Amino acid sequence: MSTQISTNTFSVILLIGRPAAGKSEIIDYLKKMPDGARCAKLHIAPFVEIDDFKWVWQIFEDDLVWTRLGRERLLTDSRLYFKDPFTWNFLIGKIDLEFEKCLARDPDFLCAHTIVIEFARGGENGFAEAFAYLSDEILERAAIVYVSVPYAESFRRNRRRARAGQEDSILFHSLPDEKMEQYYKTNDWEKLSRGQNQGIIEIKGHRVPFAVFQNEPEQTDDPAKLGPALEEVFGKLWETSKQVDR
Repeated sequence: MSTQISTNTFSVILLIGRPAAGKSEIIDYLKKMPDGARCAKLHIAPFVEIDDFKWVWQIFEDDLVWTRLGRERLLTDSRLYFKDPFTWNFLIGKIDLEFEKCLARDPDFLCAHTIVIEFARGGENGFAEAFAYLSDEILERAAIVYVSVPYAESFRRNRRRARAGQEDSILFHSLPDEKMEQYYKTNDWEKLSRGQNQGIIEIKGHRVPFAVFQNEPEQTDDPAKLGPALEEVFGKLWETSKQVDR
């Protein structure tokens, strides 16, 4: 396992929550912070992002191309639902592979960098199932930030962020209402966290610290509010991570 040159930064952040909860806005804010300030205030080194949405969209586009070439769709039906729910776990496998490739290119990458992994889950394919398919190499380094909004607010913001012609955009993609209800109306975070705002979750024998970012009322729409809110949450996460022997 790599040792951070700076012992003051996270190696891996799992940034999770419902769609439109504010995850992508948080990452956009982090990208705009100077490296020194982000490291000092949030314990995040220069970072790369792994977001499974790009592979979701690639699956949609691939199936569209197959139909245009006169063949059957492979992984989705005509309404763009996954034919096999296990595809959600396939996407976690893609995250594992991307992480593995990053360290293969540079075994010391995490000595001076953070990797931020973003995804949403819900319904029958919840966070517990997703965590079970994350690699040990990720879990032994990970800390979780759960961006919390009620389903009704996630639903409203999902509608609000839609931009015609930008359906493949990280910031402006939007799900149809019926997909939001089927996939994300319920999730298992409260069960996993036992209703706590910070603590430690055991996953496959790994003790993974977590902290909850409360984004209702919304804080990701105003940098003046978002900065201090992130400092508070990542500060709590850092304190909890000190309880984990790594």
